[in-house]
Amino acid sequence: MKKRKLGKLEVSEMGFGCMSISANYGPAADRNKGIEVIRAAHDQGVTFFDTAEVYGPYANEELVGEALAPIRDKVAIATKFGFDNENGGTLNSQPKHIRKVVEESLKRLRTDHIDLYYQHRVDPKVPIEDVAGAIKAFDRAFGTITGTRNLYEATRGCTLAQGSGSAS
Repeated sequence: MKKRKLGKLEVSEMGFGCMSISANYGPAADRNKGIEVIRAAHDQGVTFFDTAEVYGPYANEELVGEALAPIRDKVAIATKFGFDNENGGTLNSQPKHIRKVVEESLKRLRTDHIDLYYQHRVDPKVPIEDVAGAIKAFDRAFGTITGTRNLYEATRGCTLAQGSGSAS
């Protein structure tokens, strides 16, 4: 399969959106079948897999994490933030919330890094510059979203200037 560059990532030209395995558009697939399908996609050359904490919620990241754990070093995982699943799925892209949910995504995905982490829906209550500043702080520290304690250490001293998009 042909490859493409997404920033620093080189991934298969065809990616695998995993959402529907865990419901959203009909009933969830059998867990073992879902894992089998994800691994079969990799066997066919797919190296880019997309999920989100809101799918399930949480169930899809858990499934993707289990399916890709044995081949984690051969694939790129994308996941998304932007919802507060503990409060009815409302939008929440506050930097503090992003820090919390990335930690949880890392655990569900059974990995120490996320290759592509991005906002699922724009939160009109949070300036996009603040969201970008939070992600930039993660990227500046690690190049990718990496590690639980290290992520906290990299961002705990950051204060985001209103509308500036920069961490200080």
